[in-house]
Amino acid sequence: MASATTLAHDAGIEDFAAMLDETLGADTGFAGSVVSGRVIRIDDDFAVVDVGLKSEGRVPLKEFAPQGQKPEVQAGDVVELFVERYEDRDGSIVLSREKARREEAWTNLEKAYQANQRVNGVIFGRVKGGFTVDLGGAVAFLPGSQVDIRPVRDVGPLMGSPQPFQILKMDRARGNIVVSRRAVLEETRAEQRSELIQGLKEGMILDGVVKNITDYGAFVDLGGVDGLLHVTDIAWRRINHPSEALTIGQPVKVQVIRFNSETQRISLGMKQLMADPWDGVAIKYPVNAKFSGRVTNITDYGAFVELEPGVEGLVHVSEMSWTKKNVHPGKIVATSQEVDVMILDVDEPKRRISLGLKQAQGNPWELFLEAHPPGSVVEGEIRNITEFGLFIGIGPEIDGMVHMSDLSWEEAGEAAMANFEKGQVIKAKVLDVDVEKERISLGVKQLEADPAAEVLDKVRKGDVVTCIVTQVQANGIEVRVEDVLTGFIRRAELARDRGDQRPDKFAVGEKVDAKVTAVDRAARRLALTIKGKEIEEEREAMKEYGSTDSGASLGDILGAAIRRRREMAGEE
Repeated sequence: MASATTLAHDAGIEDFAAMLDETLGADTGFAGSVVSGRVIRIDDDFAVVDVGLKSEGRVPLKEFAPQGQKPEVQAGDVVELFVERYEDRDGSIVLSREKARREEAWTNLEKAYQANQRVNGVIFGRVKGGFTVDLGGAVAFLPGSQVDIRPVRDVGPLMGSPQPFQILKMDRARGNIVVSRRAVLEETRAEQRSELIQGLKEGMILDGVVKNITDYGAFVDLGGVDGLLHVTDIAWRRINHPSEALTIGQPVKVQVIRFNSETQRISLGMKQLMADPWDGVAIKYPVNAKFSGRVTNITDYGAFVELEPGVEGLVHVSEMSWTKKNVHPGKIVATSQEVDVMILDVDEPKRRISLGLKQAQGNPWELFLEAHPPGSVVEGEIRNITEFGLFIGIGPEIDGMVHMSDLSWEEAGEAAMANFEKGQVIKAKVLDVDVEKERISLGVKQLEADPAAEVLDKVRKGDVVTCIVTQVQANGIEVRVEDVLTGFIRRAELARDRGDQRPDKFAVGEKVDAKVTAVDRAARRLALTIKGKEIEEEREAMKEYGSTDSGASLGDILGAAIRRRREMAGEE
């Protein structure tokens, strides 16, 4: 049984509630609902609103405008407000325009979600993993992957402007909404693509926007469908990378080159809308004419030179230098270098031009021949010594060769070469210039007169000369004639009788008479025979002193001839 004090306390509470209801009436039933109100006045940052209750409410002005925009509200405007609660006994109530908009927005969004309709919203903030979107009062989450069809580096231009979105997920109880801008774009793109492809034909000229750039070309958005603009179809001139001519977002005018209706692949071209620089190229660039160009590309087999934008020719490695053989083109020219070239051949149908770099510079052997005809004297440094001669530098890039046989009149080739060393500066006479074979023959000994020239002019085949033995060999003897000519007498030519044909019966320094059988003026060398001389002497003796047919012996005849010679020598 309750005490009297408890009953009195409960009765007091009920009386207080009754008094409150009598004071405020049924207004407390509006809490948590949306009501219409009229703006009475604007006080500082608040709007005073009459919602038909016993007292007025105050609503912050910032709740009357979307995120980031200025509020547009004034006295007399009728607005929807959410009644949050009564704050005190005076009947002051707390109103919210934002919650009213949110309630209204949620209702409309649920209808759109069920009908699979698009909704409009404004991206106004960034959060982890995506962005926040204002959907007319309700805040939704836009994942980063749902912003666009392709990844977007800068979302700044998209923020603050109304755009359509597709609701992917809604949960009113938790207050979660997930939207997608990408789904709208894909749907719109599919519609545009279908419409564009139906009327697409090769040769059509379209406007597009560069959407993406790769190493091999650029993808151009034609308005719902993308086409590939290959790097070779951007311009007639050589382009190494599409970024040299295009930028993302750049509007371009393109032509449909190829269209595959089955795969729906579209190939585009920009250069096809420009004049072809190869038209009439054979007239503009005649063979053997010289032009200036720019090196655009270097390969192992040569260098490409741009004569004008879109027109390139190839300088083959064999046409790059007169003197530098088997050298990589990159060591002769550099990319972007301005060079002079000569037109060697033009094949307009195949769009090929053969160029010569060395031809535009002049043949160094022709220039040398003009400046130094045979017989002239040059001076240069010995650049190399080989087993057969010396190479002398006689120009910036050309050498002349002195054969070992042209080093000295007196010494043999190998012995004469020992008198020279690499780096030594010497003079030489030009003997011959072969332009076609790119050879220059020089001589050092020719700087002086040949000491054997006078003797060579006198010696004839058949003459008998006195020789001095200089060397005894197994197959014959080396001799010297008048101290300027060399000669050789083979073993078989040493005597008439076979038993006397022995080289060892001769001694170095011994004098012998021999008959000249051949004269090699170039080598300054004689071929000699003692045997032939003896046979000739025997023939002459027999002719003068008798023959064996008359009864005289050969010894008698030769003895008489010898005595006759001695007598003549004694008389002298």
